[in-house]
Amino acid sequence: MRPAQAAVHERCIAAGLAILCLVPLVLAAIVHPSHDGVATHTQLHMQPCQFLERTGIPCPGCGMTTSWAWFVRGNLLAAIYVQPMGTLLAFLAMATVWIGGYVAVTGRPVYRLLNRFDGRYYFIGLLSFGIAAWGWKILIHQLGHDGW
Repeated sequence: MRPAQAAVHERCIAAGLAILCLVPLVLAAIVHPSHDGVATHTQLHMQPCQFLERTGIPCPGCGMTTSWAWFVRGNLLAAIYVQPMGTLLAFLAMATVWIGGYVAVTGRPVYRLLNRFDGRYYFIGLLSFGIAAWGWKILIHQLGHDGW
């Protein structure tokens, strides 16, 4: 019996997801990680974080670009330290590039792997981790040890 093959439109979706996740990884490789732990995104001509500037407290996204920049350079300790959620998202993006590319090229679906995990727990786990990562970012910022 021959294994199931993904339809052409499914392979195109997989390729699109892979490309969509590859773009921020490439951008992270272009920028240089800020040693302050924040504001790496300003190298992409984006505005500084208004939440941080007005409150003195990092927003939930503060440090994400810096974390991705460290991640693509292979410095996982710095990436995790600067923003743990950013590291997780960068890892998921990298996995999506590889898995999406695999499905697009081979046509072999990976949904059977995803069916082994109960999706109800993804959201709660990711949300909890994101809140804990934000708390970590606030803590290291308040202590003045925000950067790597």
